[in-house]
Order: sequence, then C-alpha cells, then structure tokens
Amino acid sequence: MLSLGFPVIGVTDVPRAEAFWTRALNLVATEEWHGDNWRTLNHADGRGRALALMRSESPAEPKPRLHLDLLVETTPEQQAEVERLLDLGAQRVDWDGYPPDPDFVVLADLDGNIFCVVDLSNAPSG
Repeated sequence: MLSLGFPVIGVTDVPRAEAFWTRALNLVATEEWHGDNWRTLNHADGRGRALALMRSESPAEPKPRLHLDLLVETTPEQQAEVERLLDLGAQRVDWDGYPPDPDFVVLADLDGNIFCVVDLSNAPSG
C-alpha cells in the first residue's frame, strides 16, 4: 500500500541546512540514509521522520508550487517564532501575494527555499 513519506528540501549545503532546520523545528539528524548528499531529520520526541535534506544544484524557486507551512496557535507566538527563525538565518521574503490581514508570514531558509509561518488563530486568510 502506498503511503505519504516526508517532505524533502533541496539544499546546496547539507550540513548548513541540517543546522538550520534542526534548530528551527527541534529535529534531530539520524544515521538513516546518512551521506554527503542526504540527511534524514526526525522529531526529537521520537515520533519518527519529519523532514529530509537532499543536496541540489538547482536554485530555489522564487514562487514554488510546493512549500512548508509551519504552524503556531497565536499571533504573539507567530511574531516570536518569525524573530527566532530570522535569528537562525532565515530571511524575510518580499511577497507580493499577501492578502489583507494575512495569517502567514513568508520566509526563506538559508538556501532561499520559501516557507510560511501560519497563525492558526487568524486562519484562513483569503
């Protein structure tokens, strides 16, 4: 039976991306399929696989069709998490698709991969 695995993010520097995403999402790197071009990241609480990083030579898409949504429960939590992620090296993205009163903030990781921090108390924005 087919099942959904986990998201894989293409990155140019696997160790740098590992450092960012493990700190950003409280994940731990595993030895599973571990190599110069791949890292599997698990949930720190033992729930299993969460994310994988794969070395890629192609550039990040400025408007990807698929991206990660990172969820928080409140607006103050969203503000705090955005600042924490910026301190880890994420960058704000000049996003031209924000609706009025958006529930999300668009950021990019160190490789330029777009992701959103979504405030569930304000969702969904339209």
